[in-house]
Amino acid sequence: MIKQKKEISLAERPIGIFDSGIGGLTVFKEIRKVLPHENLIYLGDTARVPYGTKSPEVIRQYSEINVRFLIEKGVKVVVVACNTASAAAIDHLKEHFPDIVVLGVIAPVVENLIKLDHVQKVGIIGTATTIRSGAYQRAIQDKIRVDILVQACPLFVPLVEEGILDHPLTMQAIDYYLAGIKKAGVDTLILGCTHYPLLVRPLDYYFNHRVRIMDSAYYTARELKKMLADGRVTNPSRDPGTESFFVTDSVDTFRHTGELFLERPLTIIEHV
Repeated sequence: MIKQKKEISLAERPIGIFDSGIGGLTVFKEIRKVLPHENLIYLGDTARVPYGTKSPEVIRQYSEINVRFLIEKGVKVVVVACNTASAAAIDHLKEHFPDIVVLGVIAPVVENLIKLDHVQKVGIIGTATTIRSGAYQRAIQDKIRVDILVQACPLFVPLVEEGILDHPLTMQAIDYYLAGIKKAGVDTLILGCTHYPLLVRPLDYYFNHRVRIMDSAYYTARELKKMLADGRVTNPSRDPGTESFFVTDSVDTFRHTGELFLERPLTIIEHV
């Protein structure tokens, strides 16, 4: 007698996460912290990284391909773990994939920003495309009236990926980009790139521990947990969730840098 494969429920399906490359692993790490029993699928589009220097049209095209891949894997929700793709493509993705929830990393930060007290001057740092898009600026100005200062910091990504974190070179780059924001006296700094959480310590030191630093990975993970609970699609399993990693370029490069991000070994990574 042939045993029929059990149909899994929506709640048991995996969560799909994609990024242009490696930075989205900061979001993956936070999701794993708050949702230990969920099965996670991560797609890093490492063959076409970086998205931060590409046009919005190209970013939307790449993002659509990524979502299709994750849907084919049977995910119940897609997390766009990339500020650039969230800025350029989130509305496009929601329109093109109405049957699945697509969560970006910008809205969760803004929703938490407006709950804070004494917010007057907000600094936003990110890739050139994220900053040029104005996505953070519009989202904030739609909610509250504050002064906003923005700065693209393109050197931060290679520094992070090389593991150059607590180093004079990093402090020089931080001062090069952020001297104006520091002088302006911002009270809150939004990390508008998923690589930047690895720079929290030197950034906090640079601002003399006087600036609130908002990490999009942290807030996105908690918004996802709330969404799953509200929709009653949290995985009921008590077993540790599974993890699958897919990349569009070198597996070895992803593994090396991914272990720096996650602070643990990565074993099964598949090239697609």
